[in-house]
Amino acid sequence: MFPFPNLTTKTSNPVMPSSSVLASGSIIQNRYRIVRELGSGGFGRTYLAQDLNRYNEHCVLKEFVPQSQNHQELHKAQELFQREAGMLYHLQHPQIPRFRELIRLNSGGKDSLLLVQDYVEGLTYSQILEQGKRFSEAEVIQLLRQLLPVLTYLHSQQVIHRDVSPDNLIQRSSDGKPVLIDFGCVKQVVATATSHSSLGVVGTVVGKRGYAPDEQLREGNAYPASDLYALAVTVLVLLTGKEPAELYNISQGNWSWRQDVSLSQTLNSVLEKMLAYRPRDRYQSAQEVLQALGTYKPSHPSPAPVVAHPQPPKTKSIVSRVGTQVLAPGKKFVTRFTSFWNKKQQSTDNELQVIRKVMTIALLTIVAVVGVTKLGSFFLRLPQFKLPEIPQLPKIPQLPETDLPNEPSPSLNSSEQERQQRIFERIKALNQDEGAFYQQVNDLFYAQHPEIQGRSLTAQPEDAQLREDWYQIAEELLEQLE
Repeated sequence: MFPFPNLTTKTSNPVMPSSSVLASGSIIQNRYRIVRELGSGGFGRTYLAQDLNRYNEHCVLKEFVPQSQNHQELHKAQELFQREAGMLYHLQHPQIPRFRELIRLNSGGKDSLLLVQDYVEGLTYSQILEQGKRFSEAEVIQLLRQLLPVLTYLHSQQVIHRDVSPDNLIQRSSDGKPVLIDFGCVKQVVATATSHSSLGVVGTVVGKRGYAPDEQLREGNAYPASDLYALAVTVLVLLTGKEPAELYNISQGNWSWRQDVSLSQTLNSVLEKMLAYRPRDRYQSAQEVLQALGTYKPSHPSPAPVVAHPQPPKTKSIVSRVGTQVLAPGKKFVTRFTSFWNKKQQSTDNELQVIRKVMTIALLTIVAVVGVTKLGSFFLRLPQFKLPEIPQLPKIPQLPETDLPNEPSPSLNSSEQERQQRIFERIKALNQDEGAFYQQVNDLFYAQHPEIQGRSLTAQPEDAQLREDWYQIAEELLEQLE
């Protein structure tokens, strides 16, 4: 049995309104004080409330009003709803609001079910679009990398969201990460259990038209690939700022976005497969999408590298395969490419000297064979011979060193140094190219902090939070690769 309190039809506040709208100040179950209504839809209303038992902590009350008030149907709805809510109650993921409890409420002569869950501070992605924001390729790649692991977790728990869309994604104010809200699977149970015509019938339609795939809208069936389809539509809307109906070509029966936005071939291919009409032609798991994205860099990489950790552990320097030192061991951020190129040129000069010595020995041998007297006539008959001109490798000028601030110049604490070392060891364990990996982290970092585009981070205290953001992006990317 799921750990929910006993359902009750009583409300403890004598000033409870007679209408189905819960007024501000109303108290539910002697515990939840209504602050204001957040929104409403076909299934009921959503309220912001204070949890009086938890120091007035904010929470969300989602109300589901059955269409039928028949006692038998209400009882059936309660059973199914509690079973579904109980499954969601056990979900534990930092990007999914925690479900707290289920309450049955009677207000104004109507029964309703209230689902209590954590409140997430932030704007929905629909609200962000309404402010005129258009997402870049790097930003949607970051969104996919942050959200696909959430879907992987949900699907592993046999939960299909059914309603992925910009309305149901919140960009959390505290860290900028996307949080998945408003599970359509709960609405599915309510719609199935409480309608006159479909009591106990599986297949009631839940999902936003334009975002939900055909198998979900026509048949009521949903699979992991159905959530991936809706996520791809969400990405297109964020990139273009257009509604799904403006992006879907009805005459051709396909999605069209290339005339609105220029994307890399990798992202175009991934979106095409996510949007395939038949579920079996799509990716079958969120993990497959992550693997398809791989470690590629967006079409327009950041113009300058971010030195998010300017003073790594001095015991090891972290060097990419082409010789560029990404994490400098001391105070300098330098390049080794010049020395590599000069060594190559020196090696070529040595080879040229060996060739000349061999040719000299060959000429002396000829002199010994034909004799000194015939040497003159021999050279008259011998075509004029010159050693081949081997082109000189161009000199590469020394690249300037970039100094970190001199005064003051605080060193990173041992904790940060150890964290950098752990990141590097995980990169090596995965056989990833360090340079490509750090560039990808830089791209994601700049997408999150466009206000400092191209500026290198320092070891100064004022950059501490930015360095922390860089570390988190690197560690999340490693978790996905692992």
